Amino acid sequence: MADRKQFVEKYEPTSELIEALQVDKNREITEDVLATQRVSFAFGNAGEDSRITKASMQKSASSNRLIA
Repeated sequence: MADRKQFVEKYEPTSELIEALQVDKNREITEDVLATQRVSFAFGNAGEDSRITKASMQKSASSNRLIA
């Protein structure tokens, strides 16, 4: 596997990045935001030649639930 540039070079975070991380670390994530992220992740991994649409992914995500 080819080396990825971000792992080969040493990276020093900027003060802007550190500040943004500090602000976001205490931000509360809602269920709506999590659901949107799940759909986006699944849709992004579906592949270009897939017939899956974002709308069909949202419909599937809203109707399928795991019960613990």
